[in-house]
Amino acid sequence: MKVSGIELAPWDSAEYLQDVEDIREYLQACLEEAGDDPTFVAHALGVVARARGMSELARRTGLSREGLYKALSENGNPSLATVLKVLKALGLEIRLVPAQHDAA
Repeated sequence: MKVSGIELAPWDSAEYLQDVEDIREYLQACLEEAGDDPTFVAHALGVVARARGMSELARRTGLSREGLYKALSENGNPSLATVLKVLKALGLEIRLVPAQHDAA
């Protein structure tokens, strides 16, 4: 792709997610950026799934590869059960912390 005469290579975040800490930091940043957009989060999980191998993740979660692709696509709408299975298979879990609100 060329922008202002400069050749740019496509960016794929999945290529840079090497270990569970990379994945944790990536997902944390995506959750912070997503706001109330669940499709952003689904897409982020899809990027992580591609980085770890969709077939392996499907095996670990007991879900179909095709189902994971669909649920974790940009327009996906995964159930909470799917999200929890994927996170567990990635070696992650959800923890709740008090929300930080900006002072107005």
